[in-house]
Amino acid sequence: MNPDENHHGWANRSGDFSPAYYAEIGPNEVSETLTTVFEHFARDDPAVLEVGCSSGRHLAHLLDHGYENLTGIDLNDESFEVMADYYPQLAETGTFLAGAIEELLPEFPDDKFDVVYSVETLQHVHPDDEWVFEELARVSTDLVVTAENEGNSPQRGRDGDEVSYVNDDFPLYHRDWKDVFTDLGLAQLLREPSKRDTVRVFRVL
Repeated sequence: MNPDENHHGWANRSGDFSPAYYAEIGPNEVSETLTTVFEHFARDDPAVLEVGCSSGRHLAHLLDHGYENLTGIDLNDESFEVMADYYPQLAETGTFLAGAIEELLPEFPDDKFDVVYSVETLQHVHPDDEWVFEELARVSTDLVVTAENEGNSPQRGRDGDEVSYVNDDFPLYHRDWKDVFTDLGLAQLLREPSKRDTVRVFRVL
């Protein structure tokens, strides 16, 4: 699968793993962990960017806990229509942009946000687009937070494969996220595994 095919699949996704699918599920364990991370590590009233925000369940949880300076990026245009239905306060409060992170992140100035985070989005970035990880660090003044599947679930990330396919459908690229971001000069502050994902908190130095 090339980068364009990868983007097309997520931009037009319906059913499982679509914006409506995640809105129906709502906030989860990772949402709660993100809130705790913000309380312990983030600056007061941080400017926050979620890359791959979908319909906004994690941002909605942050909003419920008093964080209001929220921005989200998602490839699927339907994300923000679903958000308006399920999380109308978030849709009215935040700033949301439709497009690929590879296209939108370079448009932001340096240090635009205090916290940049991703939940199960970076694991789908095609190897040809790995340069975008440096962009995440460039636009953050303080924290980069990843919540990606690192093989916690029995069907993911096994046997040392660099890529696997979820339900024989879309690729999941397996990376050592500590190496990715420490090689870019960030310091890992926390590693917190959950049933599905591992949350890592990196500080921009």
